[in-house]
Amino acid sequence: MSVRLKRSQMLESRESAVKTAALLRRKRPLPKVAAWAILVIFCSVMVASRSAAQETSTAPLLTVDQAVQIAIANNRTLKIASLDIDKSKWQVAEVKTNRLPAFKTYIFAAGNLNSPSFDFKEGTFGTINNVPIPQKDTNIPFSSGIAGSQLSQIAQPLSQLYKINLGIREQRLGFDYANQEYRTKRQSVVADVKQAYYAMLQSESALDAAQTSVTQYEETDRVALQYVAQEAILKSDSLEVKAKLAQAKYQVVHLNNELQTRKEHLNDLLARDLTTDFHTQAVPPQSFEEIDLNAARQTALAQRPEVAEANINVKKATYDRKLAQAQYIPDVSASLHYYSSFTAQILPPNVVSAGVEFNWEPFDWGRRHDVVKQKEVALDQSQIQLQQVRSQVLQDVDNRFRSLQESRAALEVAQATRDASTEKLREVNDKFTKEAVLLRDVLQQQTAVANSNNDYEQALLSFWTAKANFEKALGEE
Repeated sequence: MSVRLKRSQMLESRESAVKTAALLRRKRPLPKVAAWAILVIFCSVMVASRSAAQETSTAPLLTVDQAVQIAIANNRTLKIASLDIDKSKWQVAEVKTNRLPAFKTYIFAAGNLNSPSFDFKEGTFGTINNVPIPQKDTNIPFSSGIAGSQLSQIAQPLSQLYKINLGIREQRLGFDYANQEYRTKRQSVVADVKQAYYAMLQSESALDAAQTSVTQYEETDRVALQYVAQEAILKSDSLEVKAKLAQAKYQVVHLNNELQTRKEHLNDLLARDLTTDFHTQAVPPQSFEEIDLNAARQTALAQRPEVAEANINVKKATYDRKLAQAQYIPDVSASLHYYSSFTAQILPPNVVSAGVEFNWEPFDWGRRHDVVKQKEVALDQSQIQLQQVRSQVLQDVDNRFRSLQESRAALEVAQATRDASTEKLREVNDKFTKEAVLLRDVLQQQTAVANSNNDYEQALLSFWTAKANFEKALGEE
C-alpha cells in the first residue's frame, strides 16, 4: 500500500479518536476510563505511523523497472540462454571450415610379426649382355623388422561446396532460433518479475489492511471491556469482538508469511540473495486505453518469438530437403597425395601425386529417395505447425485483451466502491458527533473503508498484472 494511503488512514484514525472522546465526555459516567481509552488509541496510531516510517526508511526502494533491469542482467535462466547463442555462433564458424582444404595425415609404425620379403627368380628382370638379372635366385627382406609408412593428403572440396553452403545456412538458422529462444525466455522473465512484484504489492496491501483491522479491533475490545463493566453492552458483544480480533491477528500472521515467501521468490528471479531486504513502490493509476484488437493481433504476429521460431523451423525443413536432394551429387575434390615408406628397402622413399578424387554411390536401393520423401513430410509438418502457432498466438492475444478489459472495468467498480465507502464514513462520523449512531457503527464503517481501500489496491494491481500479461502476448517487454 502506498505511503499516501497509510497517512490517510492514520488521519482518519485520529479524527475517529477525537470524536470518540467527545461522545464519551457527553455520554459516559467514567471519564477516567474514557480518557485512558483515548490515550491508548493515540499511542497505537503513533506507533503505527512510526513503524511505517521505519519500514520506509530502512529498506532500499526497488521499483518495478529496476527489478526488470536487474533480472535481465543477472537472471540465471537468461544467462544460460545467452550462452546457447554463443554456442550457436561457434557452431556456424565450425561448419564454415568445411569449405577450406582438408589436411589428413596417416602414420603407421610397428614391428613385423613375420619376415616379409621379396623373392626374385634368376633372370626376372631380363638379361643384359646375356647376363641374367638377377644372376641367381635372390631373397630381399621387406624391412629390418620394423615397418613404418606415412600417407598425407590435401583435398579441396569442389562439388561438395553446394552442400556445405546449404549446411551453413541451416546452421545460421540454428543461431537465429537460439536468439528467438532467448527472446522468449527474456519476455517470460520480465513478465514473471512484474507479476511477482505486483503480487508483493497485493500482499503488502492486504497486510496493511489486516494490521489496521487488528488495531481497530484492539481498541474496540478495550472500549468494550469498559462498557461491559458499565453494563452498557452485553458480554456476548465483547466476546464477539475478541473472536474478530483473534481472526484478524491470524490473518496478519498468514499474510506476513505470504509476503516473505513472495519476496524470496522475487529475489530469486533477480538472482539475488533470498534474504535481500527492500520495499516496493506503489503502482500508478490505470494507464491509457490499449490499441484496438486488430492492431494488437498484427503486432503479436510480427513480434512474438514463437511465430519467428515456427518460421525458422519451416526454413530449416526446406534446407533439410535440399540437403537430402544434394546427396545425388557425386563428391568431386582436387587432391594432393604424398606417400613415404620409412623402412622399406626396395620401395621409393617419396611418392607425390596430384589429381581429382571422385566418390559416388550409383546404386543405393532407393535410400536417398526415401530420405527426400521424409524431409518433404517434415516440411509439411513445419508449415502446419506454423499455422497452429499463429492461431495460438492470436487466441492468446484475444484472451489477454479481454482479461485486460475486464480488469479495467473491475478497477472502475472498486474505485466507485471506495469513494462510496469513504463518503459513508464521513456521514457516519457526522452522525456520531450528533449522538445519532454508536461507536460500533463508526468502527464498522472504518473497517469497511479499509476493506474498500484494499479492494481498490487489489483491483489496481490486478489491472497492472493483466497489463503485463497483455504486453507479453504482444511480444513486448
